[in-house]
Amino acid sequence: MSLLLRLRCITVDVTGTLMAYKGELGDYYCMAAKSVGLPCPDYKRVHGGFKLAYQEMAKNYPCFGFAAKMPNIVWWKTCVRDSFVRAGYDYDEETFEKIFRRIYASFGSSAPYTIFPDSQPFLRWAHDKNLKVGIISNAEYRYRDVILPALGLNQGTDWDFGVFSGLEGVEKPDPRIYEIALERAGNIAPEETLHIGDSMRKDYLPAKSVGMHALLLDRFKTPDAEEWKKSGAVVLPNLEAVQNFLTSEKLTS
Repeated sequence: MSLLLRLRCITVDVTGTLMAYKGELGDYYCMAAKSVGLPCPDYKRVHGGFKLAYQEMAKNYPCFGFAAKMPNIVWWKTCVRDSFVRAGYDYDEETFEKIFRRIYASFGSSAPYTIFPDSQPFLRWAHDKNLKVGIISNAEYRYRDVILPALGLNQGTDWDFGVFSGLEGVEKPDPRIYEIALERAGNIAPEETLHIGDSMRKDYLPAKSVGMHALLLDRFKTPDAEEWKKSGAVVLPNLEAVQNFLTSEKLTS
């Protein structure tokens, strides 16, 4: 029996699976600085500053400040300010406010993202197979309300339910986020569900730990993919390959 015939639900990760970032972080920070008449910040310094600032905020206020009841915009404002300071740019309050508003608006739109061409066809194919389709993402509410719809991935036609860390207060790799997805799907059994993602730690292992089927995408030919395969994971290059894998009567799982 093919795996497809055993499934009632498919869940998918977002970044690296359905879509990718377009350009570099520095591009958007540069445009924001230029909008107030300032020169571009150094790309490398800003990227390094952001990485450290994001890690600090995620540690102190996980799930975008869910437990602390921190407004989303405050979480990001703190993170962006710290990114600039760590990079050596300490703007005055008025200047920073203008820069931040531009950055926050940019990343709350479809501008910094690009959808993979096989994403929507795969999701709609899954729907045509009468499978429920869910999204599981370490993201805040704008992915659900703004970004995915702006990219043409709409709830109802392309996906049925979403579990977003900023709205749930739990994030991958915590297996609880996968349990929430199963509940949201209508208490579908884990062995009737397949999760697709691009991270062994955040996607594959926690999904398997709750009894779900799982496979990994390697869209960017990461060196880690060979280790994934050695550990027994199914690793495929794109969602078209996943579709072929699931429909092959020769393959079982």
